[in-house]
Amino acid sequence: MKNLKTLALSLSIAAFLSCKGNTQGNQIATIDEFIEAPVIIANTKPATIQIALLLDTSNSMDGLIDQAKTQLWDIVNKMSSAQCNDQQALLEIAIYEYGNSRLSANDGFVREVLSFSTDLDLISKELFSLRTNGGEEYCGTVIDKSLKHLEWKDGKNDLKMIFIAGNEGFNQGSVPFSSSIAQAIEKDVTVNTIFCGDWNTGTQLRWKEGAVLGKGEYMNLDHNQKSTYVATPYDDEILEWNKKLNNTYVYYGRQGEDKKMAQVQMDEMVQEASIQANVKRSVAKSSSNYRNSTWDLVDAMEDEEAREGFFKSENLATLPDSLRNKSKKEITAFAKVKKQERTSIQNKIQELNKKRDNYIKKQSLSESNGLESAMFQAIKKQSSSKEYTWD
Repeated sequence: MKNLKTLALSLSIAAFLSCKGNTQGNQIATIDEFIEAPVIIANTKPATIQIALLLDTSNSMDGLIDQAKTQLWDIVNKMSSAQCNDQQALLEIAIYEYGNSRLSANDGFVREVLSFSTDLDLISKELFSLRTNGGEEYCGTVIDKSLKHLEWKDGKNDLKMIFIAGNEGFNQGSVPFSSSIAQAIEKDVTVNTIFCGDWNTGTQLRWKEGAVLGKGEYMNLDHNQKSTYVATPYDDEILEWNKKLNNTYVYYGRQGEDKKMAQVQMDEMVQEASIQANVKRSVAKSSSNYRNSTWDLVDAMEDEEAREGFFKSENLATLPDSLRNKSKKEITAFAKVKKQERTSIQNKIQELNKKRDNYIKKQSLSESNGLESAMFQAIKKQSSSKEYTWD
């Protein structure tokens, strides 16, 4: 299967290097038309939205994990409209788990699952890897570790937030949550708490107190409620365009081919969990938040740092066969053609998604779900203290 995928990609590359491409009637420029064109890359760095998800993975939290796996894409799609000083804000997500007896007691039953990352496929993969098991839930400890071990930004418009979710007492463990949250305030990190259960019970268990101290929002949700999505006439077409979108990715680097395969594997895993969740994932992949410059040639050419290091011999040696012996100009021109093709497909997915949204509104239906709704409302509210706008 892997060899067949490599062959298919090589044939696609050969076709682009020898002739004009066409996507649903939209003319794609030739390699020759791009070969002398300069590469223009923005110099200013955009603001970053950093979200640290601290998830209770004790026995009773399977529903919470299921919500996180499927609703991630709703969050990403809503975040794609975040602008700061007329620039699209970057999105970074980190994941911690706590309260699982499989974790080390010496570490307070806490594990850093993923440091801050823009790799949405990897974030999704790690969420799917989480497994619940009984344990001790120490909120103060997991907040403390996330503040000390994650690389938090320090720009004046960087938006930094912790979302901690669970259903036991907020004050358990040897690290007082008040001292952990005091550290957060010093770092300009907002602490939001999500109690999985009744509002009043969460208040009694001091989850609201944690949010007040952290200058964040206290929320509650039914973590056992299944994510609700609406099937529409546009879903199948969006998923078909998503397959075409995958074909515009050209791997490079030591992990490039594996990352390319993981992209498809995550489509399949999300699809198995929920067809409509995969529709949301497809829409997210058509947004600017879906960036893969560490392994995709096209994104690397759009990223100044990645582009500077791309033309090293070790990277060129890992390109698909049809590109390995091409010149720097030919590779750059090929990437521009692929970029144009990708943009055309992404625009088509966005157009279909607008029709999908309108269909849902006309049917007087809703796809609002607990975790993503609670998180997005808090994010949008907290962004008002900085220079953010939302389309």
